[in-house]
Amino acid sequence: MSQDPGRGGAIARASRYFDDGTFQSDLAAWVAHPTESQNPEAAPALLRYLQEVIQPRLETSGFACEIFDNPDPSGGPLLVGERIEDPALTTILTYGHGDVIRAQTEQWREGLAPFELVEEGDRLYGRGTADNKGQHLINIAALEAVLAERGRLGFNVKIVVEMSEETGSAGLSEFFEAQKSRLKADVLIASDGPRLQPDTPTMFMGSRGGVSFDLELDLREGAHHSGNWGGLLADPTIILSHALASICDRRGQIQIAEWRPDSLTDSVRAALDGLPLEGGDGPSIDTDWGEESLTPAERVFGWNAFAVLAMTSGVPEAPVNAIAPYARATCQLRYVVGTDPEDILPALRRHLDAHGFETVKLVPHDRGFFRATRLDPTDPWVTFTAASLAETAGKPPHILPNLAGSLPNDSFADILGLPTVWIPHSYRGCSQHAPNEHVLKPVCRDALRCMAGLFWDLAAATATGSRRAH
Repeated sequence: MSQDPGRGGAIARASRYFDDGTFQSDLAAWVAHPTESQNPEAAPALLRYLQEVIQPRLETSGFACEIFDNPDPSGGPLLVGERIEDPALTTILTYGHGDVIRAQTEQWREGLAPFELVEEGDRLYGRGTADNKGQHLINIAALEAVLAERGRLGFNVKIVVEMSEETGSAGLSEFFEAQKSRLKADVLIASDGPRLQPDTPTMFMGSRGGVSFDLELDLREGAHHSGNWGGLLADPTIILSHALASICDRRGQIQIAEWRPDSLTDSVRAALDGLPLEGGDGPSIDTDWGEESLTPAERVFGWNAFAVLAMTSGVPEAPVNAIAPYARATCQLRYVVGTDPEDILPALRRHLDAHGFETVKLVPHDRGFFRATRLDPTDPWVTFTAASLAETAGKPPHILPNLAGSLPNDSFADILGLPTVWIPHSYRGCSQHAPNEHVLKPVCRDALRCMAGLFWDLAAATATGSRRAH
């Protein structure tokens, strides 16, 4: 990496931005916008966030910005910003989403509110602090620190900010198809999701995909007295429970051959070897759950996971002595590269039929999920980014082949054809998608420093010709 003293100057600027309270006041202003994309009544706030927050901030740094209507009527607007210093330079594409999930206002604990930033010790509470306003604010501020120190970036930047990620990024793939030439770049460098451990930078190069669906069994009209009819009427809940039990064994090992991926390569195993999963605010890992032959890291980052998200039969809040006529389970498969997404539900249908559950109905969900993606951990962009983060943080980053969750990386990797590197700025205990969402101040400060160092190094990589040609 560059020994230019300006690198330290850019990092110092990013540090001061946090230390003097500007980051916190900026984040408070961004969080105050109630950008709930799952709430139709909040649609005007989605556009205002782009017009009043993102566009003025980027234009101050020399970006040309344009706001687009979403090609999908169900989706929110999108912003594209461009700062092109020289077409011959490296061009990075970065990304953020300004929409948040439903506020869940009544469920936040006393003293907290979703659209008001509240500081308690090392925590900053508010909806969007972790997902994703705080994360793209960090990256924009780090770009500003490099620009202020050097007077230029030394590379080109394009940025996309969408307002529909929390509803499955409606319209994003169609928008990218239409804007493919405009969004041409060498690499995606963006931020979402959590660090593996709060005190160490993390990188991931893709994400697991997801498919959700209902399994339903409707045997008759109306419930019938369990005394008069017990032993005479089939119980849909028991039948459906056995159908679910055929999908995984008692320790959660998947029993459908087509759902067992073939992509846990030696390079992926090597990247996952020794990664620390315990610690933080999350629950303790159940080491005897999941694929027995795999390590915990391989199970969550290199394998598929089936989950029953909810199950209903009868009236749980007011049960009566009756055999229910109907049962439903809402299910999900998180899957990695190496699983055919087009065959996930057909394979399940074949499995259920082969096990005698022809009467169980399979109902796909309308909500789209992102497809699985993964960049090889040995890719030059991975090694370059890891070296930069290590120099700033004083320790090597944790490198994950893919995020365990899902995000719209398939639009960048498959439609735009980009190598993709994600550097998350949150942590696993942040209550993302739940009440009391928050970020950790030490993580935010460290992330500002790491991103300023990385953006500084991108110019040096361009100057020496060491960047990957794309």
